[in-house]
Amino acid sequence: MDYLDDLTSTVSRVTPVLLAVPAEVSARRPAPGKWSAKEILGHLIDSASNNHQRFVRAPSQNDLVFPGYDQDDWVRSQDYQHAPWDGVVTLWRSYNEHLARVMAAIPSSVRLREHARHNLDDLAWRRFPAGRPGTLDYLMSDYVAHMHHHLDQIGTLVDATL
Repeated sequence: MDYLDDLTSTVSRVTPVLLAVPAEVSARRPAPGKWSAKEILGHLIDSASNNHQRFVRAPSQNDLVFPGYDQDDWVRSQDYQHAPWDGVVTLWRSYNEHLARVMAAIPSSVRLREHARHNLDDLAWRRFPAGRPGTLDYLMSDYVAHMHHHLDQIGTLVDATL
């Protein structure tokens, strides 16, 4: 589970870098209608929340079919833009530390079990073919890849290496 080691080391390494970003920089939007670093990190909290449900439910399901969510609505309705930056960072860190424990607790036989019925082609960040069997392991590794994508975006917005 390289992605699990990646998740834990990334959260550990990136948290102090994020906390060092000035609040006004975290709230700066690059263009009208585009998310600020604070909103991107809020989106990653929402991703953690939704994937937490998926990871916990998957072992007792016979498929990998989960509800999606409207990311723009979630970010807007939670008003991350006006939340305290250090609180957003702390919640992101804590949620991902918890997710790492959840992921580690799921046996490999469950993570690697193939499911013909899934909606990974709709949910996954990385392209996934609808006709191919899916695994929880793929969804977990995809979660971490998605997180890296958005941390890179935040790094670009704040001119930091995350």
